[in-house]
Amino acid sequence: MTDERRIKTMEVMEQMNEQEMKKVAMEKYTNIQRIKKYGDKEIEYQEKILKAELAMLGISTEDLDLTE
Repeated sequence: MTDERRIKTMEVMEQMNEQEMKKVAMEKYTNIQRIKKYGDKEIEYQEKILKAELAMLGISTEDLDLTE
């Protein structure tokens, strides 16, 4: 791979990462807006979805849950 091609590839990867970060930030913002409107039910729903996503990635949340 030429240096020019390598630089172009890195630029594309950086743009993708920036776009992914923007997407995540927007998702967080909209999640907060829904929590403000729907409260506990929305929190429970989001937690359920996120736990499923993390499980698909092989990440356990058992040790992360807060105990009362």
